[in-house]
Amino acid sequence: MKTVRQVVQPDPAAAAELQGDRLVLNMGPSHPSTHGVLRLIVELDGEVITKAQPDVGYLHRGDEKIAENMTYTQFIPYTDRLDYLAPLANNVAYVLAVEKLLGLTDRMPLRGQYIRVICCELARISAHLLGLGAFAMDVGAMTVFLYASTQREKIYNLCESLTGARFTTSYTRIGGLARDLPEGWGEQCRQFAAEVIVAINEIEQLLTRNRIWVERTRDIGVIRPDAAISYGLTGPNLRASGVDHDLRKAHPYLVYDRVQFDVPLGSVGDCYDRYLVRMEEMRQSARIINQCLDQLPDGPVNVEDGKVVLPPKARVMTRMEELIHQFMLVTQGVNVPPGEVYFGAENPKGELGFYIHSRGGGTPYRLKIRAPSFVNLSILPELLPGHMMSDVVAILGSLDFVMGECDR
Repeated sequence: MKTVRQVVQPDPAAAAELQGDRLVLNMGPSHPSTHGVLRLIVELDGEVITKAQPDVGYLHRGDEKIAENMTYTQFIPYTDRLDYLAPLANNVAYVLAVEKLLGLTDRMPLRGQYIRVICCELARISAHLLGLGAFAMDVGAMTVFLYASTQREKIYNLCESLTGARFTTSYTRIGGLARDLPEGWGEQCRQFAAEVIVAINEIEQLLTRNRIWVERTRDIGVIRPDAAISYGLTGPNLRASGVDHDLRKAHPYLVYDRVQFDVPLGSVGDCYDRYLVRMEEMRQSARIINQCLDQLPDGPVNVEDGKVVLPPKARVMTRMEELIHQFMLVTQGVNVPPGEVYFGAENPKGELGFYIHSRGGGTPYRLKIRAPSFVNLSILPELLPGHMMSDVVAILGSLDFVMGECDR
């Protein structure tokens, strides 16, 4: 997918030397193109941006402090509210961090691992569809948003039959999953994986060579590889700059080392490359889903440990030991040993990481979330100066951030 193109980068220094009065403009926090409650304090010289500063925190809920007053299991629904476009992937990332601290990483049944990967890749497709749909709508392509929304509705139907919820799923559990796949779900998922490829191809026909789309995105918002690394960018925004880094390849977890997929890379690092990378990532996610469904083994989806996973209800009602285990898990939570751990997962927005400091017991002493949207927005003060004001909506759409995750 790498292409070689000539690019003309805006010169912030030259922009600062332009003559005329400076105008300070607040863009957001109630602006449709800021994709949530993001406020940009923009200094303008005419239509050219000379200075830009993101102001975040309008959606801050204190998730990290809340985690310190809850059991590890009780915090799972709060991860749904981070990148609320990919709740299934958030669940998995958090639970993998807790399981690493518990030493359960190698004990997780294969069937449960495959199902988790399917959930993560469905979440990736869902998040990219809405991100690209909103990006296109910001630039004036309304039809793309409707195409993307149609496919996301199918994902919500799959989520509803699997988890009982369409939006905030809370499906993953420490040591496994809330439940196994319902009958016929695998075939429905396979059918969706085929249908979404058709929709992706249609979206590409609408955008990739569209003159307006190309004019608004090509050579706009260029992020150099060294700048992307310096600012800690991850995910599609990093790979669009040509940096080959994907945690699913670099540090494989679950069963990502058992499936074949390619990591798309850009060459220029502009808005157009970030669009192309996400389009190809959706195709690769559908490819991973099909492989997981083909390889999906029989067996349990949870570890066999009554001190970690809730026992079956029938045994709770008939056996004293299982009754005690359920009582302890519900009231006190999983007994996690003292220690510190960090786990990062390749989420749709980038590396979603959880640092957990445990002093033993059922609640974390400290919990820190590495939110990729927060890190990705940090490059805006360097990225925006020198661009026209009309370029801001294209750049923001191409970065594809979610403020619920940024402010957490």
